[in-house]
Formats: sequence, structure tokens, C-alpha cells
Amino acid sequence: MSYVEPLMRRNFLEYASYVIVDRAIPDLRDGLKPVQRRILTTLFEMDDGRFHKVANVIGETMKLHPHGDASIGDALVVLANKDYFIERQGNFGNVLTGHPPAAARYIECRLTALARETLFNKKLTEYQPSYDGRKQEPVFLPAKLPVILLLGTEGIAVGMATRILPHNFCELLRAQIALLRKEPIELYPDFQQGGLLDVSDYDDGRGRVRVRARIERRKDKKTLIIREIPYGTTTESLINSIETAVQKGKLKVASIEDRTAEDVEIVLHLPRGVYADEVEPQLYAYTQCEASISSNITVIRGDHPAEMTVTEVMEVLTRRLRDQIKAELELELRELEDRRHFMTLEQIFIENRVYKGIETERTSDGVRRAVWDGMDRYRMFFIRPMTDDDVDRLLKIPIRRISVYDINKYKKDLDEVVRRIKETKRKLRALTRTTIAYLEDLLERYGGDYKRRTEIQSFDVVSKKEVALQALKVSYDPKTGFVGTAVKGSKFKLSVSEYDKLLIVSGEGFYKVVSPPEKLYVGPKVLAVEELDEEAGVILTFLYRDAKKMAWAKKIHITGFIRDKEYDLIKGRQGTIDKLWVGDADRLVQLLYRPAPRQRKKEDWFDPRRLEVCGLAARGTRMGSKPVARIKLHKPS
Repeated sequence: MSYVEPLMRRNFLEYASYVIVDRAIPDLRDGLKPVQRRILTTLFEMDDGRFHKVANVIGETMKLHPHGDASIGDALVVLANKDYFIERQGNFGNVLTGHPPAAARYIECRLTALARETLFNKKLTEYQPSYDGRKQEPVFLPAKLPVILLLGTEGIAVGMATRILPHNFCELLRAQIALLRKEPIELYPDFQQGGLLDVSDYDDGRGRVRVRARIERRKDKKTLIIREIPYGTTTESLINSIETAVQKGKLKVASIEDRTAEDVEIVLHLPRGVYADEVEPQLYAYTQCEASISSNITVIRGDHPAEMTVTEVMEVLTRRLRDQIKAELELELRELEDRRHFMTLEQIFIENRVYKGIETERTSDGVRRAVWDGMDRYRMFFIRPMTDDDVDRLLKIPIRRISVYDINKYKKDLDEVVRRIKETKRKLRALTRTTIAYLEDLLERYGGDYKRRTEIQSFDVVSKKEVALQALKVSYDPKTGFVGTAVKGSKFKLSVSEYDKLLIVSGEGFYKVVSPPEKLYVGPKVLAVEELDEEAGVILTFLYRDAKKMAWAKKIHITGFIRDKEYDLIKGRQGTIDKLWVGDADRLVQLLYRPAPRQRKKEDWFDPRRLEVCGLAARGTRMGSKPVARIKLHKPS
């Protein structure tokens, strides 16, 4: 046991770390899970401007991804349907209807222009060996977009999960511009499916949002049309939820037509006597027309998982974008300086006919020495000291190029390089302005393709109880003593909803509060079955005789209760209820005493309308001084 325990502990920790870092949780830097990064890397390496069969892409990606073709194909379809980085050709399924894609051999894809421009730069990419050591794959892509918030993602790892909601392309870039200008930002999700969005509880990505379908009412008030659906649903799942609610009696719909093609169009026809303003809130309450979605931004940051807010993510990625642009400009500047250096050497080498000095040399060393000696006379014009590599490059200039050398054109090209060097240095000196200009350029060229689809609104929570249909028919059968929806009784027929509570009062001296039952035995002496108002409660006024036949009157107010618990109205249930009013009494009471020797007083009168509310445990008010044989009720004059 001492050997197995540390072995299991170590292996489990390694497995958990692998699932968290290498499979389920996205990297903050490029916003991608490993399988997504490997797909995009493969597409970039295959990129020739034409479409590639998805099956081929999957096969190539398997050289980097050790988890099989199914996971690659599924991830590629999801990524392509985001419409940002992969251009599709063929049937990639439908995120609105939930229809699956065609087989991988029938569909094609390639990188979008946005992906080529913003995700890749081989010279600034850090690589690592693939799982079998045969290839190199990026540790992360040098992305210049806040991909993690742009795409959104979900993942379940060991002991943690992430759910990042997608945001709008234009709003993300404008937020980065605001951060660069040291201005506050406020970002909210945006979903492909459109719909309505309440962000009251979003809490910068640490809370939740509520999303609703966009529902249109026809002028006839008898037809509802669903034009957009909530995130996380499909037309198929939404229609199924409506049909289920109809079957359970929670809403009334005569027929459903699914006319969805490129856009969502689900037509609901309502039955006679039912109108759109009544059904619409029921759709939000009982179907997928409204959903609550939690946000939990867990990412890999610095090789370990971290929980962040939207603002924190944007601040980190905006600083990273600035550093990325700086690195690209510095790389470009080095390349331009190298080009200017060699162009200057080449100009001196050809214009001053330095190459003539190598014609009489017979050895390789002599040729190289002739170049060094010939170029040394012009070293005051060098951009930097000449090296052996520069000599090798000069010796590799073909004769044809020397013969057609154009001095004026070469000077013009060199001036262009000098101009670009000055421009690059200017951009580096004003790096923040350069970064803002880059974002504004992306917005101008691509922003029109990514307009906000989800409308932000504030809407109230629909109470299921308030919109519930009174669809349950409850009755009581005194012959069998059963009450419920499955009872064909003759008394206390009520129409209630599943959220209502029923007050059942028995003549045996107790009451109980229950949810509408299907069939519940309550005994043959039930005096009342009433719908209970849980907020206002209910007043019961009743007359009873105890075991000694003494008559009592009692008035109580029922407010709090425990469902299905029996409460005694008569202490110890030593007696029976003669008369019950749900509410205040409306009669006078005549008490007829039991005959007894030398009895002079044979009756008494009592007015229960004047009773005060007492506690449930109280005995009540005694109505007469002698045992009562009979109680008669009279209308007050």
C-alpha cells in the first residue's frame, strides 16, 4: 500500500495537469485549446490560397494531435462555424437548426484573410516538438486579436471548468483602443444566434446573463413568430421544449411550423380563446425561449490555470498586442537594416567594379582577399562592418545581374529602403499610436462583416407561478375520501396550476396544505378544499363541540405552514366541527341545549361575527354554558 499510494498520487496529478493545460482550458495568449491551435497551424502550413478537403486537413493535423481524427474533425467544424478564421465550402452543419455537417471527405476549408493577417508570424513563433518528436508545433500562436473573448469556449478539466462567452469583434477592438488611451471599458457577450440579452448580472464575466428568443407578434394577436433563438439552443431543441410544455399543459399552442432556412422562423399558431400577450411570457417561463448562462473565465496563464475578469483579460491582451507589434516592427527594422547594408555593399561592388579584382586570382583564398581589399577602400560608406558572410553573398551575385545593373533604379530602391527604415523607427517611437492605428485599420477593413447580433435589453424575470395556466382540475369524492386531479368527484371542483397550494379542512378537526395531488386520501368528512393564497393566507371561522358536547367558536389566520403536515384545529382532536366558514362568519348561532332535569334555560344565542383571531393552539370562545344538542344558523336581521 505504501508503494501504490504515492504512485497513484503522482500519476493522477500528472493526468490532471495534462487535461487542464493540454486539452480543456484555453491559453490566454492565443485563446486556443491545443487541438484548435494544431488545426490552424496545419491550415497555415498547407495554405496555398485554395480550399482543402477537410479529411486531408484532419490527416495532416493528426501528425501534431495524438487524440484521433474524431476530436479534430469536431473541433474544426466548431471553429469554422465561428466565421472568423476558417472559410467554409460545403455543408458544415447549421448552428441554428443543429443539423450535423457532411462527412469530412465532402467539405472543404481554408484560412480566412483575417486569420492569415492576425494569427501567424513564423519568425516570432516559439516552437516545441510534437508528441512523437517528428515535427515542430507552436507553443502558442502570436495572435494579435483577443481570441479568447472573440470565440468564447467551454471546457471541463479535472477539478475545474471554464465557460467563456463570445464577444463582438468590433467592440473588442474598440475596447483595446480605449485601454491604450487609458479609458474605461465595458464589454458584453454577443452571440451568433442573435436574440435578446440581459447583462444586469454579468459582473465583468464573473456572473451570468439571461438570453431570450426574439419573438414577433402578428397583428391578429393569434400568431407568434420566433425570429432569433437563445445561445446554446437550436430550433429543434427549442421546438421540442415548446411541445413538451404543451403536453404538460403549461401553455396552449394549436400548431407549430418550422420555416427556418438561412434565418430562423418558427411560427406558433394559437388556439381559440388564447392570445399572444398571454402565451409569450409562458414561452419565456417554460421553454428554451429564455435561458440563463453563467460565465466563468478560467484560462491558462503562465503555465497554470487562473480565474480572470473580462477587463483583466483585455488589459493583459492589449499590453501583449502592443508588445507583439513592437516585436514585429523591431524584426522588420532589423531586416530592413540588413537589406540596406547589403544593398550598399552590392552597389559599391558593382558600380566601382570591385569584381574586376578577382579575375586574375587562381585560388579561393585569393578571390576572397581580392574582395576584402577592393571593398576596404570604400568602408567609409558601409552601414556596418563587412563580414565573411557578406563576402560570400557578393561572390554569389550572378553575371547576368551585373550586366543589366541599373544605377538609377538601384538608387531608387535603396532610397525606398531608407524611407521604410525611417517610417519603422517613427512607428516604434510612437508605439501606442501605432497600435491604435493598427486596430483602427482592422476595424475599417473587417468591422463591417461582424456587426452586433444580440440586442442588449433589460427584462424582468417571468414568474412561472404568475403565468401558469389553471389547467389542473381538482375535485373531492366524499364516497371514497380521495381528492386530486385523477378523482372524478362531485364536490369542491377547482381549476388550479401546478404552483398553487390547496387547503384541505376536515370535519374531524384538522387541516393540511398540499400541492395539487393526483390522488390523495383525506377521509370522508372534508368540509373545504380551497386554493390558498400564500402571501395573504386564509381565515377560518368554525364552530365545534368537544367530547362533553360543549360548544366553542374559533377564528384563526393561517399564514405559515409546512406542506403535507396535518395541523389540529381542535386540541387533541377531541370533538367535531359543526360549521366552517372560509373567511369571516356571516350567520348568528342558536344553541339548543341538551334536555336535563330542572333545566330552565333551553337555548342561547351567539354572534360569531364578533370573534377575534386567536392562536391555533387556543381552545377558542365558549358559546354556551351547557352541553349542546343542536346548533342552528340564522341570517342576521
